[in-house]
Amino acid sequence: MRRLIVVLILASSSAMAAPMDKLVPEFASNALIMNGVTTTPDGRRFVVVQPQESGQPEIAEITAGVARPYPDAAWNDWREGQDGQRAFVGANSLRVGPDGALWVVDRGAPGIGKPLAKGGPKLVRIDLAANRVTRIYDLASVAQGVSFVDDIRFNGGAAYLTDAGRPALIVLDLGTGQARRVLENHPSTVAARPLMAEGQQLADPEGRPVVVHADQLEVSSDGRWLYYQPCSGLMVRIETRFLDDPSIEEATLSGRVERFADTPSTGGTAIDAEGTIYVSDTDRSRILKVSAGGQISTLVADPRLAWVDAMWIDDSGKLWMPAAQLNRTPGLNRGKDTVAWPVTIYSIAIGAKPVRR
Repeated sequence: MRRLIVVLILASSSAMAAPMDKLVPEFASNALIMNGVTTTPDGRRFVVVQPQESGQPEIAEITAGVARPYPDAAWNDWREGQDGQRAFVGANSLRVGPDGALWVVDRGAPGIGKPLAKGGPKLVRIDLAANRVTRIYDLASVAQGVSFVDDIRFNGGAAYLTDAGRPALIVLDLGTGQARRVLENHPSTVAARPLMAEGQQLADPEGRPVVVHADQLEVSSDGRWLYYQPCSGLMVRIETRFLDDPSIEEATLSGRVERFADTPSTGGTAIDAEGTIYVSDTDRSRILKVSAGGQISTLVADPRLAWVDAMWIDDSGKLWMPAAQLNRTPGLNRGKDTVAWPVTIYSIAIGAKPVRR
């Protein structure tokens, strides 16, 4: 049984922040590396965790100051050597989808560079009313070898996912469950720049540079465009109608990719209803705004925003920013642990409406 992790609730409104401080600490943990957050209209909060020790959950709901394994302890109790079909092996991202369900991307491996578990790579849909898993999409046909299925966005009956290990996009038919890889090893999905954070290039415990290929992605509010990028930038876009047509040949699809914005090393993104994309600059600890035309400006810069990962815009117009400090964890920091606890999820008022895709 996984133990409960106590989370320190710091604030629920901007009234508890310093008068001139735009950042509101929403909650924090002295034990969990939380690299993603999502909320529901009725106030439920869920986080994805990168466990640093045995007993920590992969997915948790924050209730009454406690991070409780979600949807239950069994789904958060995978052990090495076990089949991963009915448990989270390595949850990498989560979001409340346009259908109101919680969707979890499981990369299928317990860490970067580690082998995929049998039944590991999958997409899990959780009914939030019943608090139970209602569908599992097996991604084994499109996630193999060094694949690292990373994140997801929705567009009608399709879902788009990124493979950060074996660079490509994955197009999933939510009705049939059929998936296919596109733009594999295309320059737009392959990381070509050093991955930087707080002035240093990320490296594994042996000193080898960390490379994260196709990672962040967003769908425009009208569903026309998919924006995506490797973790180290830059951002491109492609019309979703080309991705959705399986008859289009790869060479033709490749020619439809457009350069969009010269983004830096990035932990996570979010998009609002007006088409502004919020990008976390991990090297300079700031959040950038990329306009619908590709122009870049700064929303906020603060040293507390250390490796902000998967962001979220709620219905009240707040941008949620998990300052995960992933670059300070041993696996990405040459074997050294320099995390400055607690790990905090902040919010900032942006006065924008979300896109539920």
